[in-house]
Amino acid sequence: MKSNVLEQMVEIPGGKIALRDDRTKEKWTVSIQPFLLLKFPVTQDLYVEVIHHNPSTYIGSSHPVETVTFKDAVIFCNTLSSQNQLTPYYKIKAENEEITYDVTATGFRLPTEAEWEYACKAGTTGVRYGDLESIAWYKNNSDHKTQNVGQKAPNPWGLYDMLGNVWEWCSDLYDTEVYGSYRIFRGGGFYDTERSVMATTRRRSHPSKFKIDDLGFRIAKNK
Repeated sequence: MKSNVLEQMVEIPGGKIALRDDRTKEKWTVSIQPFLLLKFPVTQDLYVEVIHHNPSTYIGSSHPVETVTFKDAVIFCNTLSSQNQLTPYYKIKAENEEITYDVTATGFRLPTEAEWEYACKAGTTGVRYGDLESIAWYKNNSDHKTQNVGQKAPNPWGLYDMLGNVWEWCSDLYDTEVYGSYRIFRGGGFYDTERSVMATTRRRSHPSKFKIDDLGFRIAKNK
């Protein structure tokens, strides 16, 4: 197993999460099945071990990888899966780059946004799982760059950097009627002010064209 990835994954229990879209004012509830989630964002050393190059702007082996598209994150998941004899979760159509997935696959994947918010809150009920200064790198304390993962306090389920440091791609399409293939990302980054670094904040962008220096990802896996 590459860098013992499974040993770094946390078992997330099943439950329910209520979501909200501030743009449309829509509210909905999602049931969550138990799953595994990496306790840190994917780091540059893990990314390089799997993909053999480093796209990041702020270089550091234990910094989160960033400047990656949604498609880059999907390719990472499939490559890591294949290297560990697991069934790849995603399929990418060569003709139009459409990304589909197999929910029964054994391989690594991105969390859904419902899974992400549920895991981020970890049974808490506020917009953050703790005091912002203690749990997150954001505009006021980050020195305007990414930081090594795992330095701030974890949430109650042992997950680090769920808020701040880098935003994290999630698997979901945002609104196909309005935004087409745009995918969702969550969590806030080191550039962001306090009002953006919340468990409930939703952003979205193009899956194969959009990449910025405070957007990375974290991997999940079906149990």
